[in-house]
Amino acid sequence: MNTTDLLDQIAFIKEIDKVKYIQRKTKLFNSDRNENDAEHSWHLALMAIVLAGHSDEPINILRVVKMVLIHDIVEIDSGDVFIYDTQKSHDNTDEERLAANRIFGLLPKKQAEDMIAIWEEFVAGETNEAKFAKSIDRLEPLLQNTSNNGGTWKEFDVPYQKVYEKKSVIKEGSKTLWTYAEGLINDSVAKGILKKE
Repeated sequence: MNTTDLLDQIAFIKEIDKVKYIQRKTKLFNSDRNENDAEHSWHLALMAIVLAGHSDEPINILRVVKMVLIHDIVEIDSGDVFIYDTQKSHDNTDEERLAANRIFGLLPKKQAEDMIAIWEEFVAGETNEAKFAKSIDRLEPLLQNTSNNGGTWKEFDVPYQKVYEKKSVIKEGSKTLWTYAEGLINDSVAKGILKKE
């Protein structure tokens, strides 16, 4: 690596500090404070390490950790779209791809290509690592909402079927985590913190 590479890397490091200012709709566990994207990504990385043994298939845990740490960096440009948003699709991949190219493009060419490839792998959700990373990404807000008496489900009047549909992605990476998550969803209905239409 040369001085130019170092300066590019420092520029990237400064740019991604903006992730700390992107507020998510979900709130911290047992709290009324909104989580930010940096906190979310950090939490997912630790969850992935701790829960890796529940992956249905063998995974490269370092690759999963990389995915969850960088998956929301694109929201610096594209913004965070609430998973239950009724106006805008959560799958705003074109906007996010432009953001990925700009932000990761701050890095030296080889590093940029590697980061974009990892981000694209996560978005596609086809590899064992991406499936598990997506499972973790969907599990964390479920745990938050159940700890907050319904949290964003209540705040935004999200029905059971929508929650069930969005969270069912968990089973693609871990049937064990899905069984646990499905139980939480059904318990939430029984407790009256998630409404079934």
